[in-house]
Order: sequence, then structure tokens, then C-alpha cells
Amino acid sequence: MKPPYDITPKILQFIRSISEKNGEVNANYLSKQTPQLRKQNRIKTIHSSLQIKGNTLTEKQITALVENKRVIGPEKDVLEVLNAIQVYENLQAYKFSSDKSFLKAHLQLMNGLIKSAGK
Repeated sequence: MKPPYDITPKILQFIRSISEKNGEVNANYLSKQTPQLRKQNRIKTIHSSLQIKGNTLTEKQITALVENKRVIGPEKDVLEVLNAIQVYENLQAYKFSSDKSFLKAHLQLMNGLIKSAGK
């Protein structure tokens, strides 16, 4: 059975255009992380990075600090996490190739933990 229309070059051009736009929309949608996923990744990254250095706070405690809640734990460990949170919030402001930017990040990360932070 033949369809009641003819497939013309113009129709094929429209189909191609629609398919391209559909692909663009899908690609943009798939590449974006949800805010919840970004938050979870940040918490896991902070937890694992600081745990290597001996920080004793759990992921739940770090989550509470990210949500501006109080936690019970060693003051040094809490300060390390708060500093790391601050660095992650300002990550876009740092330039990976700049010594000054590196020292600024070090100052923020080690603020209140060592005397020579940022030097």
C-alpha cells in the first residue's frame, strides 16, 4: 500500500533538520548533572580526600556541614572540611596555571590549620 504523499527532497530536509535538533536536545540533557548528583560527588570527594590525610568525619557529618548544620567532631577535622567546602565553592575562580591562584587556594584550604598557609 502506497502512502497518500510523496517523499520529496524538501520533506527529507525537514526530517534531517528535526533529527539534528532532537540529537542536540538529547546531548545537552544527558551531559548535565543534576544538582543533587553534583552535591553527592562533592561530598564524596571531600570525604575521600581528607580521609587520606586522617580526617575522621563521616560522609553524613560532611553532608551536614555542606548543609550548614552543626556537627560534633574534632575541631581540626571540622575546620578542614569547612575549608575544603569553601575551596570547592570557589573552584571556578582558580586558574590552574597561576602560581598566585594556587597559593590563594592553599591559603583557603589550610586557613587556621597551619601558619604558612598560602606561602
